[in-house]
Amino acid sequence: MTLLIKCMYLPFSFYSRMVSPAIALAFVPLLLTLIIKYRYYFVLFYRAVLVRIWKDCVTGLSREERAFQYVLTNSTPGDPDSILDAFDYWCSKVEFISNIGPKKGKILDRLLLEQSPLTVLELGAHCGYSTVRIARALPLGARLYSIEMDQGNAAIAEKIIRLAGFDDDTVELIVNPSDEVIPRLRSDYNLERLDFVFMDHWKKCYLPDLQLLEEYGLLGKGSMIVADNVLFPGAPKFLRYLRKCGLYEWKIHRAMLEYSRGIRDGMAELIYQGIK
Repeated sequence: MTLLIKCMYLPFSFYSRMVSPAIALAFVPLLLTLIIKYRYYFVLFYRAVLVRIWKDCVTGLSREERAFQYVLTNSTPGDPDSILDAFDYWCSKVEFISNIGPKKGKILDRLLLEQSPLTVLELGAHCGYSTVRIARALPLGARLYSIEMDQGNAAIAEKIIRLAGFDDDTVELIVNPSDEVIPRLRSDYNLERLDFVFMDHWKKCYLPDLQLLEEYGLLGKGSMIVADNVLFPGAPKFLRYLRKCGLYEWKIHRAMLEYSRGIRDGMAELIYQGIK
């Protein structure tokens, strides 16, 4: 009993020296399993966050500004394909930016070709990649309204759009939050109906913005909405609404996350059926 009492009053460091190595060894297999299982997410975190922070400090430029500089010096003005190729190289080999990318971009290209829309709304221009991709696929006389809330990103997007050769008659960039712009599309921009909507802004905004489009009567029967990244990072409330509301025929085009390996993602395709 006396020995037990003495043991009770031994310093914690005595036990930590005895137990810690054993505990550490026990957790090694679990740690290795987690690293292997989530290795692609660790790589994404490194490329999208750590590299960005480091280069922001070293260069004094934003990631979007660095991308623009690369595209400007490695593409042909007036050639949208050249600009997209330069973006794709930079995003896959230099720094990660969450554009739609070439693989899911081909799905978007095909849907635009099939729909041949005359009035298109883009929610989330970011630095102009998807804006250029959409604009180059539009039929003659069509117009794209692109909304970007961040003024810095919008300034880069404007330069990229004009570098690609698209003027204000083809692409109009609107710098404001989407929930402020959508209610004014009819009054300020004379839009009666949207033929095609592309969503690639904050995922938490997908559902409220879709409901705003419905509320203000901007969708007609057959209007198509395409929403990127609905599986990663994900838009669960948006997908739950689609399952329950009965207003859309919809499906998910499954693909890998842009400029990444091993991370599954998907793009939702919706066709508005109207109120039943």
